[in-house]
Amino acid sequence: MIKFEHTVFALPFALLGGLASYRGAPPLEKVLWILAAMVGARTAAMTFNRLADEDLDGANPRTASRALPAGRVTRAGAYALLGVSILLLCVAAGRLGPLPWKLTPLALVIILGYSFCKRFTALSHVVLGLSLAGAPLGAWIAVNGFLQAPAWYLALGVLTWTAGFDILYALQDQDYDVSRGLHSIPSRLGTARSLLLSRAFHLAAVIAWAGFNLAVEAHVLPWLGWALVTAILLREQWVVRGGNLSRIDHAFFTLNSLVGLVFFAGHAAEWLVARALP
Repeated sequence: MIKFEHTVFALPFALLGGLASYRGAPPLEKVLWILAAMVGARTAAMTFNRLADEDLDGANPRTASRALPAGRVTRAGAYALLGVSILLLCVAAGRLGPLPWKLTPLALVIILGYSFCKRFTALSHVVLGLSLAGAPLGAWIAVNGFLQAPAWYLALGVLTWTAGFDILYALQDQDYDVSRGLHSIPSRLGTARSLLLSRAFHLAAVIAWAGFNLAVEAHVLPWLGWALVTAILLREQWVVRGGNLSRIDHAFFTLNSLVGLVFFAGHAAEWLVARALP
């Protein structure tokens, strides 16, 4: 029901938040608890989303084969996974410090509340972006105890990048959303204007990440990573040009899974090179 490997969308940004706030590799214990918090948060969010949308998924031909509506997973099993995931998030947050622990209820409101947004607002894509943007912010707080300007640039990039690709993904359900009275950017604006807005969000993302690089005084390798990320997002927008959804899985899953990894790799490589220099 939940693909754990899709945690890769936000996890590299959480690790980058920890790396940048510590100005190097944080203690291993911190990294492991950040990883645990990420897995717990995403699994809880996705499980709750599947539970909240079971009736909608079952009526949608594209999603009717998902585990819950298809009967491969019981609601009791899904609720058990939800409980374990929330527990994992809470334990990890507690181990990361008093402020992460205090902020956990707010994080849960955001990541679980997203599942209801499309019932009343087309801004659900932005709320999803806010959910993922919590990853670098949470990691920054966990390592440093407070937020600094680079963290906000990093998080803003995650928010706008996520909103941009989620609009593209929602194009698949444009007609279904209209028929069920559900809210999304595609159902509100149509295909052409949704594509333009997605591009605007992705432009905002690369600008925000450029701001992050400037704020942390990045050198060549992080900027190379930034350039590659920009090229990936250009490729993503090219694949779906004109509303062509024949390769949406390539655009949504394959390309987006590379964004965080590439950006993190550029910064990690710079830290390793700086550490090796006398």
